[in-house]
Amino acid sequence: MSVEEIEQRLELLRLEHRDLDCAITALSQLSQPDQLQLARMKKRKLRLRDEIQMLENSLIPDIIA
Repeated sequence: MSVEEIEQRLELLRLEHRDLDCAITALSQLSQPDQLQLARMKKRKLRLRDEIQMLENSLIPDIIA
């Protein structure tokens, strides 16, 4: 992947991560939140965070010490 493609992918992942955060907050504020749905959303959010971190690390050049 080129740097531009990685940056575009990062932007999409960050947007999805923010959207999931808002959805989790809204769902958890219900009087009877669906715990299974919440767990799935939180798990997806963690996977997104991991992928974001991996892509961000790939943008950092390796430094030979």
